[in-house]
Parts: sequence; C-alpha cells; structure tokens
Amino acid sequence: MNSTVSSRADLATARRVVVKIGSSSLTDPSGHLDVEALTALSDVLAARQAAGGQVILVSSGAIAAGLTPLGLRERPRDLATAQAAASVGQGLLIARYTQAFAKHGIRVGQVLLTVEDTIRRSHYRNARRALGRLLDLGVVPVVNENDTVVTDEIRFGDNDRLAALVGHLTRADALVLLSDVDALYTARPGTPGARKISHVAGPADLDGVDVSRRGSRLGTGGMVTKLDAAAISTGSGIPVVLTSAALAAEALAGQDVGTFFAATGRRRSARLLWLEHAARAHGRVVLDEGAVRAVVERRTSLLPAGVTAVEGSFEPGDPVELVAPDGVVVARALVSYGSDELPAMLGRSTGERGATLGPRYEREIAHRDDIVLVRKHAWTVSR
Repeated sequence: MNSTVSSRADLATARRVVVKIGSSSLTDPSGHLDVEALTALSDVLAARQAAGGQVILVSSGAIAAGLTPLGLRERPRDLATAQAAASVGQGLLIARYTQAFAKHGIRVGQVLLTVEDTIRRSHYRNARRALGRLLDLGVVPVVNENDTVVTDEIRFGDNDRLAALVGHLTRADALVLLSDVDALYTARPGTPGARKISHVAGPADLDGVDVSRRGSRLGTGGMVTKLDAAAISTGSGIPVVLTSAALAAEALAGQDVGTFFAATGRRRSARLLWLEHAARAHGRVVLDEGAVRAVVERRTSLLPAGVTAVEGSFEPGDPVELVAPDGVVVARALVSYGSDELPAMLGRSTGERGATLGPRYEREIAHRDDIVLVRKHAWTVSR
C-alpha cells in the first residue's frame, strides 16, 4: 500500500489509517454496548489489516459500556462515578474487540492515554514508540482516553482531538472519523435546506455552516469537536474523512461517501504539534509590544527584558502561553524557569541577571526552538 493520500480515492491504498468511532455508534438506545455494531466495525478493520494496511482504532464507549453493569440509566455527571463506569466498561469493551478480531487471527492491544501523555514530552515519546511497535508486530492498537484515572473533568470531544494527535504521532496517512451522521451538512440533517458537504479544501468551503448541535446523550462530542480534530489533522498534513460507522468500509475503500477534508498544511515535527495542540498550558507570560514583534515577526527567543507579568504556577520545562498586552495569545513555549523565579528577572538584561542572580539566570526564558506560534483554526464555523 502507498503512503500518499491526496484525494478520497487514495484511501483505498493508504498504508496507515487512524479510525475513530464514537460512543453513539457503539451503543444501543438503552445504553447497552452494541456488540453487533462493534463486530461489524472490527470485521471492516480486520479486512483492511489482512489486505496489508495498518489500522489504529481510537474507540470511545468505555463509560457507556459500563452504564448497564452498574445499573446506571444515563451518563454520570460526577467525575468519580464516570471513572467507575469507565473502569468497568473499558474491560468489557476491550474484551469484545479481542473476540471480534480474533476471528480473523488478529490481535489487539489496549492503549490508554491520559492528559499527561500529551503534556509531557517523555510520555509523548513513549506513547509513540509503543504504538509503533504494536503496528510492527501486526497488532491493532485500540486507543482510548484513560478515563479511570484522569483528574480533570472528563471533557466533551476528547477522543476526536485524541484521534488527530494519535494520527500525527503514528505518522498516519489518513484519519477517518466515524459518527452517527453520514457527512458534514450545512445545518443539522433534516433541517429544511440543509445541504451535504462532500469536499472541504479550505475555510471558504465552510462558510455558513452551522454545527451547533451537541453530541448524543451517550457520546461526548458533536460536530464542533470533529471539525476541531479535522483542523488539527489537516493542518499537519493528514487528510480526514468524516462519515457514519455504517459506511466505514466504503470510506476506507475510497468511495464517494462522507466528507473529505483535504490536507492544508505540511507534516510538522511531533514536538511542535505537541506544544501547539496537545500540551495544556500551565500558566501565562505577558509580553510587551517589542517582545511580541521579536517572537512573532523575527522568531527570536524570549528574553526577560520583554516580559511584563507572569500568571499561574509552572515549573521549568512546562508549556505556557505567551500573551500580548491586549490579552491575545500569540504563541506557546516551553519555559526555562519556574513561575517563582521569573518575577525577580523581569525587565533585566542578561548582564544584570547574571550579576545579581547568578550565571544560571543568564539564559533566555524560552528558546526559539521551544516556541510555536498560535495559528488561527483552519475551520471557522457557526457555533
């Protein structure tokens, strides 16, 4: 199989594909895990693997799968119960995938990621190595957010974004987002005048699109999260197909189904994509106008002389936002100092810092190789 996907038809021979499926496509109306739907998807992906391709499956459904065994009627609103449902449901989910793929002689490997795995570079590298080795061994990785141990609120749409990031760290050739709708429409399907959008080459193709509809009661995302994922993926050189789970085989065969989002950017280093999209900022550093011009226009390192304020709590090596005087975030950076060290350094030249604070304080706040400019989202839609 080839590794270049420049059109929808190229998906038929793409070497490595990330497929994401949402909770609403894996559960029945009562909240039970829909084994038939899961098996049908597994059959499609197993056929792709047997044909010589590589598949990474990003699967939601753990919390939904845990509802019935725990006697819960709806998705929990509190974190502790959601974690309990994920703990019970994840085992059921991976067991079903193991059984479904085993019929085709294919093994699956469970990969549970947390926010820390996308924040810390060492974790990010470890995840990349593990996924790469699984693929080398002919295993289908089944990836999900590790909802059981997350400490932040389980946020809407994480797995859409996660799928885009997994696509980048595995150097996938395409991302297929499977949902409960067959494509992107100009308005909610069924709305008078709603029109299907088959191809998105850039922002202009989304003028007037309304994606305000939320996800289903069992899922967490809606069309907004899928467009966010498409922006991340296409902006880093990976095209996207958005369609329904029922059309997964057709989508992977390169047929004219769903919505195809063409790649809009070039493949970027995993480190910079991690910093721009995956890393959660631990604080903010406010720049004066001169420092903004230096960082944004001249792409220089950030020196303390151009910083006017420090917000939040962070350690050396943490990602922070670089903010203009008007509050607009212009970049993200990995800082060389903690938030407790910076206030004493602000406004001082390199020589002054070395003389009063010591030689270790003569380096920049953030090296230019550790700064990524914040780009506007590729897709601007009504929300």
